Amino acid sequence: MSFRAGRVALGQVTGVFGVQGWIKLTSHTRPAEALLDYPRWVIRDKPWKVADGRLHGQSLVARLDGLQDRDEAMKLRGAEIEVERAELPPAKPGEIYWADLIGCEVVSGSDVALGTVRSLYENGAQDVLVVEGERQRLIPFVMGPIVQSVDLAAKRIVVDWEPDY
Repeated sequence: MSFRAGRVALGQVTGVFGVQGWIKLTSHTRPAEALLDYPRWVIRDKPWKVADGRLHGQSLVARLDGLQDRDEAMKLRGAEIEVERAELPPAKPGEIYWADLIGCEVVSGSDVALGTVRSLYENGAQDVLVVEGERQRLIPFVMGPIVQSVDLAAKRIVVDWEPDY
C-alpha cells in the first residue's frame, strides 16, 4: 500500500476479465469487497467511475465507465487502484490506516532512531512495519508488547525494539 499526492492505494489491477473491458483486482481492504464501496478510483493518475463490481472466486472484478475493450483494460494491468484520502472514513477508535504510518519515524523505547516506515505488509500472523534506516528492519506491528505508542500528529512510533535486533 502506498500513499502519495493525497491518495491511498487500496488495490491493484491484476488482469482482465472477459472481453468487454472488465478488470480483475486484488484488494488491500478488509474485507476485500470493501474496495467496491468507493465509487471513484484513480488508476495511473486517471480518474475512473466504478460502474459495476463483484467478488469472483478469490479476487474481485469491476467494470469502469468508459473502459469497454479488453485490450484497453489490459493496459491497466499491474497499476495501483487509488482513492482520494479524503474519501476514506475516519479511522475507528483503536484503528490506524496503514497509509498514515508511512513516513513515521520509528524509535526504540530508549529513544534511539531506528529509521522511517517505508511500507507495511501482512504476513498472516500480524502486520509488519518495513523500517528503513542504516539498515532495513522488519518490526511486527503489535500494539502493547512491541509498539508502545503511535503519535500520528508527530509522525513518531515508539517500539520495544533494540537497534541490534
